[in-house]
Amino acid sequence: METAALVAPVTALEFLQDAFLLTGEGPVLTVYSLQHRPKACASLSVLQNYRIHGIRPRSLAAERSSILGPNFYDIVVFGGKAVRLVRLHVDLQDGEHLRLEILGPLMELQDWALDVRWLSGDKHSLLGVAVAHNSALLLDIRTGNALLQRSCLEGCLLYSALLLVHETWDDTILVGGTVFNQLVLWKPGAGGDESSNSKHKAPVERRLLGHSGVIFSISYLQEKGWLASASDDRSVRVWGVGALGGPGGQCGDLNPSCLRVLYGHQARVFSVRLSPGNVFSAGEDGACLVWDWAGEGKVVRTLKGHKAGGVRALAISEGRADGERWVATGGADGGVRLWRVEGSEEGMDTTEEAATEKLTDLRFTGQGLPKAVCIAGEEDKNAPWSQSKFVVCTDHGTVYQYSDGQWEMVSQGTTDFQSYCVMETTTVSVKNSTAKVNLCAVANLSGSIHVFPISHPQCGILLTGGSGKIHSLIWHEAKEQMYLLASGAEGFVYRWCIKVELDENSPKALSVKPLPPFLLPSCAKRWLTAAVCLHSSSQGLLWVCGDRRGSLLLFQEGGKQEQNMRDGKIIAESSQTARKPTDGEGVEAEGNGSGGDIQTEMMEDRHPTLHPLSCRFGVHGKQGVTSVCEYQGLLYSTGRDGCVRVFRVNPTPPEKPEEKSVENKDGLQLQVLRVQRACKGMEWLERILILEPDIPVEEAEEEESFRPEEERTENNGREARFAIIGFHGVHFVVWDPVRQERLFAVPCGGGHRSWSLWPPHKGVWPGYGALVFIKQGAVMTSQTPGEALSIGGKAGGWGLREGVHGRGIGCMCRLGMIRGIKNENQTESPGDMAETEGMDELKDGVKEGGHWEIVVTGGEDTSLTVIAIQPRSGSIKVLSVITDHISSIRTVTAVTRQEGGGESQKQSLSALLVSAGGRAQMQCYRLSIGWDQQRLAPSCQVIQVASHRLDEQWEKRRNRHKTVKMDPETRYMSVEVVEEKPDGVLLAMACSDGALRLFSVSEGTHQIDLLWETFYHQRCVLSVAACSLEDGEGHRYRLLFSAATDGRIAVWDLTDASFLSTGTQPIPCLHIHAHQSGINSLAVWTEKPGLNEGGCLVTVASGGDDGQLTVSTIRVHYPEDRKFGGSRGSSQISEALSPPTQLHLELHSQSHSPLAHAAPLTALKLLSPGLLVSTSADQRVCLWRVCSTGISHIGVLCSHVADAAGLAVWEGQLREEEEGDKEMKTSFETEQEISVWRGSQTGFKKTAAQFSNEETSGESEDGGAVEAESETGHLVCQTSEEKAGETASECSDQAETDRVSQGNTERGFRSENMREKTGWVLLCGQGFQLLRVPNTESAQSQKESHRVKVTSQGKST
Repeated sequence: METAALVAPVTALEFLQDAFLLTGEGPVLTVYSLQHRPKACASLSVLQNYRIHGIRPRSLAAERSSILGPNFYDIVVFGGKAVRLVRLHVDLQDGEHLRLEILGPLMELQDWALDVRWLSGDKHSLLGVAVAHNSALLLDIRTGNALLQRSCLEGCLLYSALLLVHETWDDTILVGGTVFNQLVLWKPGAGGDESSNSKHKAPVERRLLGHSGVIFSISYLQEKGWLASASDDRSVRVWGVGALGGPGGQCGDLNPSCLRVLYGHQARVFSVRLSPGNVFSAGEDGACLVWDWAGEGKVVRTLKGHKAGGVRALAISEGRADGERWVATGGADGGVRLWRVEGSEEGMDTTEEAATEKLTDLRFTGQGLPKAVCIAGEEDKNAPWSQSKFVVCTDHGTVYQYSDGQWEMVSQGTTDFQSYCVMETTTVSVKNSTAKVNLCAVANLSGSIHVFPISHPQCGILLTGGSGKIHSLIWHEAKEQMYLLASGAEGFVYRWCIKVELDENSPKALSVKPLPPFLLPSCAKRWLTAAVCLHSSSQGLLWVCGDRRGSLLLFQEGGKQEQNMRDGKIIAESSQTARKPTDGEGVEAEGNGSGGDIQTEMMEDRHPTLHPLSCRFGVHGKQGVTSVCEYQGLLYSTGRDGCVRVFRVNPTPPEKPEEKSVENKDGLQLQVLRVQRACKGMEWLERILILEPDIPVEEAEEEESFRPEEERTENNGREARFAIIGFHGVHFVVWDPVRQERLFAVPCGGGHRSWSLWPPHKGVWPGYGALVFIKQGAVMTSQTPGEALSIGGKAGGWGLREGVHGRGIGCMCRLGMIRGIKNENQTESPGDMAETEGMDELKDGVKEGGHWEIVVTGGEDTSLTVIAIQPRSGSIKVLSVITDHISSIRTVTAVTRQEGGGESQKQSLSALLVSAGGRAQMQCYRLSIGWDQQRLAPSCQVIQVASHRLDEQWEKRRNRHKTVKMDPETRYMSVEVVEEKPDGVLLAMACSDGALRLFSVSEGTHQIDLLWETFYHQRCVLSVAACSLEDGEGHRYRLLFSAATDGRIAVWDLTDASFLSTGTQPIPCLHIHAHQSGINSLAVWTEKPGLNEGGCLVTVASGGDDGQLTVSTIRVHYPEDRKFGGSRGSSQISEALSPPTQLHLELHSQSHSPLAHAAPLTALKLLSPGLLVSTSADQRVCLWRVCSTGISHIGVLCSHVADAAGLAVWEGQLREEEEGDKEMKTSFETEQEISVWRGSQTGFKKTAAQFSNEETSGESEDGGAVEAESETGHLVCQTSEEKAGETASECSDQAETDRVSQGNTERGFRSENMREKTGWVLLCGQGFQLLRVPNTESAQSQKESHRVKVTSQGKST
């Protein structure tokens, strides 16, 4: 067994100059190149079963003395009790072809290593090592011997240590953070003193007091003489200690003082680093704070980019001459983020307090009070913020423009526009020209709309939209057409198509074409607030609109509906006017140069009024829809209910013909796919902005140029990642719902104000921005208009590696496998392929074809994450994050089916996903997974099917005042699919309140119904499992297994469903005492007995809190009377029929492995019949063989995932035949794959295939016997010698069958060169790890990597 992919907390970071970043994740060392674009270039597992906690490159002076050739760097990596030397080879030509090489054996110390440093004056490989019990040793890395070891007189435990080394060991100073909240300084080499003999313990030279918690990190800045410490008390302290170390081993000032106490973190502080002008700290709150030393210790910048769980590693680069440096953070979510921090710190202050101080008043000097403000769209899309212009409309109807620090009047409002006006601006292209013009539209109470170019207001025109108040104006550009929508009285929405033309009499003439108006449904607050136009070749133009009542509406223009309306529908009773008619389709109006009113006349051909084809009434609540936009075939709407709804236009299903009408012959309707809520307290949402990946523009354009046009549009219909814009309290916020963090925040005072965000009209969040708004009659900006907006440091940084879950992953399930199609224009050489193996998020790895495993994980951070894993390269791709749960997710299951047929079937799949957890909440989704031809990676579309909560169910009950309300703390512990139905599934749920519940999920009606519940267990039910039986005549039966905290397993016969309709409480047909305490996991499978025996055998494997693995075999006897037996080919659960004769169940045998794990067994899965996989909090993954004689332990793997909580196992394909290749090549057998994992002791002593070809025995890995007891309590096997004969005879048939099957498979593979199966194990906890179990006859047990025990040649104390 070997690791194929790993996501774990990043615990070590180190920069190598400004060119490379080294990261440690579990035992894996990864190198990122920072040249051109940051990306991963090499990866290697170096510490076997230890986690990397520190990376120390050797000084560059020592490296430059190497012989000519490819440049290399020697790096020492340490963690736990292990130390190892690694060499990084760099190609001198481009610096991006990197290779990692292990130089020596793994050195294991006798204590935990806290810090390791190179001795700079040593020409040999000598290291200074600080260990946890306040000791230090001098280590020869070539031989693995400790040349000298010295302890401190104060022999306390250290939580952190810092070694300050110079040229010799005698110059070394050790600073330790003790368990008693103190910093102690002492000299391991004693500086040539007579006490340098290791028989004497070194005294404490300096002691620093002040922290009230243990100290996690220490940093020293030599040029300033500062020492910084980060503590459990949420503080960072900076001490003035003077010169430490150096020649003679100086101990600094006699009385060091505390210079700063920095409080700013909301939780424990894990890391601290010092630079000449700043202090950098990172902690459990997930933030990296940049403190300004000169500014009295204020936080000048907050770097956030990780999910919950905190920042576990922090590194800063040396910096350039101008002081600009890299800052890297590694999170508990497995993510790595990178920032650029500027050298001049005065302009860096981005905290909320600083943002309030930075608000700029533009000092409006016009008449009246500003009522509406807009940013005039730049005529040049690349124009910077410093060239932006703002347009303001006052309560007098006068329009002003702010440009170059001055206010100037653009248009003088008439008396009709005083006291009330609405204003909107847009940018439109001039017809037959490349120039662009800013247009402004202002409307009033009487239905008049003044439209004019801002640069030439005298060329404006006056339009009329009814005789009443204009509630809103909307500009919308679609297919090179600019539309103006005005929402007037009585629900009418008047529309015009406006063009700007070059004319002889006027430099900018406006051409207007009236369009048929919309009529909104009758309701309160009957006006439009948002609109978007969709183009369809068959249906003409489709308009999706949102109104103030919170409804979503669908209108059709230019299709069949408009023709039907012309034949006899309602004709609009309003005038749409212009200066002079031109043709029957519309009229054109031009300015006369005077800027006065334009004479109008009635249209010769009145347009019919368009009614909505489909209406989703009040989906956004009574506060209204705020925006609607379209992106890649999907629609996104926001409202003041705090929700973003993702929906699409679909034809009405054939089973609902009643929804079709004369106006809607095509049966079009709006289908809401899912709802995304913002953060708590953020109810007023304004719109969304698309978040694009961190790909440079030039690279994205280059990729786009090589892609066929049909592939560019094939990805339509897949949900994009977006940010939410809205108001959170008094702040205007850009919120990332996936990372759960603010990307941008301005303290503007809250909602109910006019605002505009720069850059405008792009629909994409570039990572920076500026806000213009009105507050208390003043026009304010978040950034001074004359200044250039800093875009160098992205708000969220660059994501080198994507994080998954910040907290523990409690459950997971596999959906299936899809196969991508590699871009034919993308080619790789064999050498490049070898170098990219094992790398994560690499461009050529993520975007290439090959097979991807799709899994869903549920975590304690209340989110569901859909992940694609490419086993070949170890690449991880987060496809979607669902945040609908309000508490932790404990269990998840799915029913999957492939979509399409042939090759297309391998490129897509669909799954019905059910997740459940705390607060008795259950969510159901339809996931559609496909291959994204644009990004050459898997994509996912989430459709919300239904949701359910027990307390909501209780509110709907009759006479609920007579019953006890559901416990709000009830948790769903486990879920199992009992039966698959055409439109849904039947689920069994284990509940913490002692109930076993049966639910029905209907995808057609979008409902989850509680069918039945029983409190038989009277205690917390921890797990459920189900199996289906079929007798020789085709009759099917279903059994349900439930296990609770009392160690008993109850077996329920669900073949007869009469109890669902009668309400009677059934009793289990069998219960089994399997454990002394709670049973956390069940695995069930069936097998047929011999020909002379009736019924069948059902095997139940269980793992519990007692660390025991129990296998119980149940003999099932089918009823003799078939008249009332199970139905042929289908189950009777969904239909209540006459009760059949009950199945007869009896316990046949039971086997135990009392010490299967050293901690509670948390997950147990069946990999193949008779082959079990188990895991526990002891971080071991065990493989077990189950046969009639008992349980046999095959092997064990020490995983890199802490707090293991869940498993997913499956059998897949290891080898595949590549088209055009004459010779079969295993993708996992590349040279780099072997080099990546050769240093990891991750192999089982025996593989599954090897074991299946041997005589099965109950002998454990270490030669001891696995105890197995029968039902009567007699020992089945005592020792391996006693049971050897029995095992050979009793398992001979099974072994022979395995041999025949294996032989047939082998012969078939050799003759046809086809595929061969392998096993996969996916383990989750604090991260996840994908393990590959080879299942070939030629697979060999992995050899243990060379390791040495570090011994001391000198005396130690």
